[in-house]
Amino acid sequence: MRVLGLETSCDETAAAVVETADGLRGSVLADVVHTQHEVHEKWGGVVPELASRDHLQRVLPVVDEALRKGGCDLGQLDGISVTRGPGLLGALLVGVQIGKSLAAARGVPLVGVNHLEGHLLAVLLSQDAPAPPWVGLVVSGGHTSLYEVRALGDYRALGHTLDDAAGEAFDKVAKLLGLPYPGGAHIDRLARGGDPTAIAFPRGLSRRSRAAFDFSFSGLKTAVLLHVRENGVPAGQGLSDLCASFQEAVCDALTQRAVRAARHARLEAMVICGGVAANSRLRALAKERCAAEGIALHLPEPRLCTDNGAMIAMAGAHRLHRGERADAAMSAEPGWRL
Repeated sequence: MRVLGLETSCDETAAAVVETADGLRGSVLADVVHTQHEVHEKWGGVVPELASRDHLQRVLPVVDEALRKGGCDLGQLDGISVTRGPGLLGALLVGVQIGKSLAAARGVPLVGVNHLEGHLLAVLLSQDAPAPPWVGLVVSGGHTSLYEVRALGDYRALGHTLDDAAGEAFDKVAKLLGLPYPGGAHIDRLARGGDPTAIAFPRGLSRRSRAAFDFSFSGLKTAVLLHVRENGVPAGQGLSDLCASFQEAVCDALTQRAVRAARHARLEAMVICGGVAANSRLRALAKERCAAEGIALHLPEPRLCTDNGAMIAMAGAHRLHRGERADAAMSAEPGWRL
């Protein structure tokens, strides 16, 4: 089965062709991503209207390139998978309408998938793809959630962020420090030369047992703001120390709760996915803590952590194998929960 995946939920226009024999594992034939970073950089964050307009301009050339690199045309596809939600409504509608149009024009089966399921199943494109059950930590600019993946298509939410997503906190702190958008990669790079113990930033919800699997990053963000107001934005080693201390606070909270959730659910495997899963400190700390607890950690390669069409194609392939089909009434669902 060859499936075309379309992803336009936020600020990446992405299309990919994935091949799978059983819907449980897949290989990427082509993966094309156009990022809108230059469009949104001067605003310090994603502007929904600008994102939608850029998707409209880019989506068909991106699809054409993915099909060319995948060595196939629309008539050779066995299915089309598109992100229905969650995400920005205008951005989602671009992908949904293109997917419906292409499927209708060529009589190709269509399925709509949840963006978060795409992240969780991106690991199925790895050579050492695990079989469920596992604990999944989805951590990105718009989402920070823990799930128990009982089986493919069967998910139980364990916890969510109560305010900012982790990636959103990275971007807001980066903006405060005068770093370019998106800020996560710049903080990660600067933190590698810094001391993560230099500043004792707080870990949100550390004293709230009833929120054992929930996250909060607004207090941490405020703590960085107050530190900068009192001391100014540092330069050189001071900036590296601040970035390392902030990053350590985020990664400590993420990995601590993920390991706690795995122990609670009595699961021996963990998947960390989403854009922040490309962060070097998060990956290193997760490996360290999972090894200490005897938990098998699975991390998609960094290019499959950020938004991409391959993960949407993989999630759609699984659902197409199960016999699911979307009809002409399918629309975007910006608040769709997994």
